[in-house]
Amino acid sequence: MRDDLKAGFFGFARRAAFAVGLLLLAAHCPSSTARAQYAQPPMGPVPTGNSNEVLKKVDIEQRLNNQIPLDLKFRDESGRGVRLAEYFAKGKPVALMLVYYECPMLCSQVLNGAVGAFQALSFTAGKEFEVVTVSFDPREGPELAARKKETYLRRYKREGAEAGWHFLTGDEASIKALADAVGFRYAWDEQSQQFAHASAVMVATPGGRLSHYFYGIDYAPKDLRLALVEASAGKIGSPVDSLLLFCYHYDPAAGRFAPVMGVLRTAGVLTVAGLAAFILYLRRKSKRREEVWEQELSVGGPV
Repeated sequence: MRDDLKAGFFGFARRAAFAVGLLLLAAHCPSSTARAQYAQPPMGPVPTGNSNEVLKKVDIEQRLNNQIPLDLKFRDESGRGVRLAEYFAKGKPVALMLVYYECPMLCSQVLNGAVGAFQALSFTAGKEFEVVTVSFDPREGPELAARKKETYLRRYKREGAEAGWHFLTGDEASIKALADAVGFRYAWDEQSQQFAHASAVMVATPGGRLSHYFYGIDYAPKDLRLALVEASAGKIGSPVDSLLLFCYHYDPAAGRFAPVMGVLRTAGVLTVAGLAAFILYLRRKSKRREEVWEQELSVGGPV
């Protein structure tokens, strides 16, 4: 009986260890969907013209720590002439998006994803950070920008956000200079009458240096929050954010925050130690139960 009990116990322990290992592997390895989402910048609607030639010109090249030219001139949604420096002079991190307002599909999804992430944050545009949305179509003007701003402020539903989320338009020279500085490459397809482009939200420091890129159309609020805290040099956020930044680091290739290897190793060691303690506890409990059974058998107790 004792040998059968031991064999059953150790069989259970091996199965438990294997199951825990699988759970840890699943928790720390991104799914194929996640890898596909972050592997490359998602493209806009595929042009119907010479698509291969057009798409060769489309990309987002991360220019981390590159200085945004803050003297570039644009017009805000009211038609007022502004310089980018105006939005970086407030000492706050800046979320930057390049879209065009009459885009038939992708740009609206970028803005929808951004406003959804902003809604999930306890930070508010205009208080803890600024948002600058720039049209890369020089044909678009302030009236269209004003309509877009009205639409997204209505969705955002945050008091004071009208002073913190800016929708800009500009001439081709300013647009091209900004796009080149942030590594945003797009192309016009004459046949489809559309721009081919990728999508991302970029975060910059109050001094105008690029610090983070988030690809796609769905932006994790946790990653965006940590990016804003990091870009602000800890001037916004809580002690919990500081702890998370200690445990996580920004992975430029993935466009997200990932646990540092030291944290993973520590978690692995703690998991193994906890499993070993659990197995030792079960073994001691089993041994005590066997001793009780043997005592009962020796005095003629129940089998």
